[in-house]
Amino acid sequence: MSKRAEFEAAAAQRILIKDGPYGTEIQRASLAPEDYAGDTGLEADQKGNNDLVNLTQPQVIRSICDNYIDAGAHILATNTFNANRISQADYGAEALVHDINVSAARIIREAVDARTDGVQRFVAGAMGPTNKTLSLSPDVEDPGFREVSYDEIVEVYVEQARALVEGGADFILIETVFDTLNCKAAIMAVKQLERELGRDIPLMISLTLTDLSGRNLSGHTVEAFWYTVRHAKPLTIGLNCSFGAEQLRPHVQILSDIADTYLMAYPNAGLPNDLGEYDELPETTAALTKVWAQNGRVNALGGCCGSTPQHIAAMAKAVDGIAPRTVPTIDPDMRLAGLEPFTIAA
Repeated sequence: MSKRAEFEAAAAQRILIKDGPYGTEIQRASLAPEDYAGDTGLEADQKGNNDLVNLTQPQVIRSICDNYIDAGAHILATNTFNANRISQADYGAEALVHDINVSAARIIREAVDARTDGVQRFVAGAMGPTNKTLSLSPDVEDPGFREVSYDEIVEVYVEQARALVEGGADFILIETVFDTLNCKAAIMAVKQLERELGRDIPLMISLTLTDLSGRNLSGHTVEAFWYTVRHAKPLTIGLNCSFGAEQLRPHVQILSDIADTYLMAYPNAGLPNDLGEYDELPETTAALTKVWAQNGRVNALGGCCGSTPQHIAAMAKAVDGIAPRTVPTIDPDMRLAGLEPFTIAA
């Protein structure tokens, strides 16, 4: 079977569990600046460049991945949120983007393939939003100014996606989408790569909201965003980061009703405290997301900022045995979107 078919078969049996974030786990490894840089020869300070750790300290990434697998994760994402030329320019590490992504995917691929317990697991090649936006000007005096063009963003994403697939990723996960146009550039990149390789590369897409009204930074509501990307026929659509599970609940509910594909949600572990730290206990996160599962709202669950392997284990235990969401059949109306959705009834 294709990876798409394997995922569909697995998702029909259970609520799948996605892993949690890598950044906080890397921080717990207490790496020194020289540990980040390794023998790359990079002159700039690399402390905090978590993506580079795939090359310089692969054993750290493997250990984190193994911990998430032990916690019950079926979907393991690569540690490549900022592994693109635009984001790596901050560290002077643009030339290493290909190697970072290939290494990241291979580490997760090897960790997944090493398990002989018969549980189906998948490798999702993660692509973050970059630190540039196509929809908004960074210059308040010049609304038409953009630091990058659409074609440049597409090129950046093609490079990253190609390397992730080369390293063994089953899917491409476009995550933490704050700018819908950036997301569309990422979709275009994957579609170009599909033509280049002559095969299907399943997409996972995950939106992040910037306020409780339910919009991303470029202004789309959850429903409008879905209508904007539905043409890509993603394997999963969903929400991540944004808020904790309690605040994200109504937005998950909206998306669950309208999306005729699998839904994957991975919220933060609550809201950060005054120090920017996350205090929500694993049992609390698990109880909140269990309600989503009991109400038939999700096909896959995981954790974002503040989540730990303990949070993932608690969620996996909480939803074990609960039937996954049934993908709805949507009436074939014309559905359009500006910042708001617009439906023309048949």
